[in-house]
Amino acid sequence: MDITEVLKLADELVFTQTGNHLDYLQEAILQGTLEGETYAKIAEETYASEGHVRDVGSELWKLLSKGLGKEVSKANFKAILEKANFYNYSSAIGRDYVTVNNVHLCSEARRSPPHPPQPQATQTQLHLDLSNAPEIFNFYGRTEELATLDRAIVGDRCRLVALLGFGGMGKTTLALRLVEQVKNQFEYVIYRSLRFYSDLGAIAANLLQIFSPDTEIPDRLETQLSQLLTHLRQSRCLIILDDLQIPFNSGKLAGGNGAIYEEYRLFFKTIAEVTHQSCIVAIADEKPLAITTLEKQNYPVRSLVLQGLGDAAKSILQDQNLSDSETWDSLINLYHGNPLWLEITATSIRELCGGRVGDFLTYKTPVLWEPLQAQLDQKFQRLTLPEKKAIAQLSTATEPVILMHLLQLTQLSAAEFFKVMQSLDRRLFVEIQEREGVTQFFLNPVLREYAKSWGLD
Repeated sequence: MDITEVLKLADELVFTQTGNHLDYLQEAILQGTLEGETYAKIAEETYASEGHVRDVGSELWKLLSKGLGKEVSKANFKAILEKANFYNYSSAIGRDYVTVNNVHLCSEARRSPPHPPQPQATQTQLHLDLSNAPEIFNFYGRTEELATLDRAIVGDRCRLVALLGFGGMGKTTLALRLVEQVKNQFEYVIYRSLRFYSDLGAIAANLLQIFSPDTEIPDRLETQLSQLLTHLRQSRCLIILDDLQIPFNSGKLAGGNGAIYEEYRLFFKTIAEVTHQSCIVAIADEKPLAITTLEKQNYPVRSLVLQGLGDAAKSILQDQNLSDSETWDSLINLYHGNPLWLEITATSIRELCGGRVGDFLTYKTPVLWEPLQAQLDQKFQRLTLPEKKAIAQLSTATEPVILMHLLQLTQLSAAEFFKVMQSLDRRLFVEIQEREGVTQFFLNPVLREYAKSWGLD
């Protein structure tokens, strides 16, 4: 049975009676019913409560019953389609109706509009909303990363893309530069930072106001997300959600259980699984477990972890008029190629050392300037005590440490230790390298200096 034809005819039946097309949840109920799914299963797949799905289903069956002239329910829907040959209908050009069970349905394309037609927005008309997005003053390198994101979003039509990296790596700057590159491929481009919203429901409500400013926003989160998905199907949208780590509780391992994690897990799962033509870009300092799971299941989901700038960071030092260019590689490595850390350091070198990088490097260790210290204070507060203990042990090592040796140093149980290291990896605190078939862990120089200075052991 062709679900596309069934949905098209059901849409005609509903439109004839209500003037509205099938929404995302109604389509999901019809498809789930044909596939033998329960309301509970449909609710799980659509991020809605079972009660809400039952209510929507009940109204839908009433509309179909009236349109078909016989009682329709979830239990008999499939059988009625087969008996009525519901999906063998005529909709050839030149006719202004289709026939189902000898009932003529007026084709929407042939209906007389209730009001004089208004000028319609074209496919290429762009609604650009970058409210609370920071202004970009400088952009360095990242050519390869831009190409990777462009390919994932425009070329591969991914529904969900995670842009990850430790604080200061330039995730937001990269995303906003990407907007300039791809915005003409979309009808809506929207940026929102979670630091300005209390929860996922507040974000969803704000987005719905953009898509339907004159429509009342429902109170239920599942209804909001159902309506949001309808807009993501109707229009090609690029929505950037920044600072995704903010809602999650500190003092728990990354990806830990909790109501907030579950909300976002179901949100990401729905965005990845449901057919639509839009893309959500999630920016965070740690990788959500849900995105890792979706990637492994081969959904149209991608993630990109930003590393240090490398040679491109020399442009930062050049803009600050620093000297001793032969030493710049050492300075970049010392601060891990992190753009923010290098900008802070370059400013201080210009002020305190007359711009001479060589003089500064005689100290051989990274200086934790006040803005950098404040950033790290905030990030370390989110860690659990076992995570801090593991970092403290890594900070004393001058060479990368193998897993078993680090386990002995932390004195944690094996089960707890592996969860801790996995969490630190998701938070992008630890560096991992493979050498001669052995996995090794280490801290970058800045994090090592921070951990030593605060005596986390």
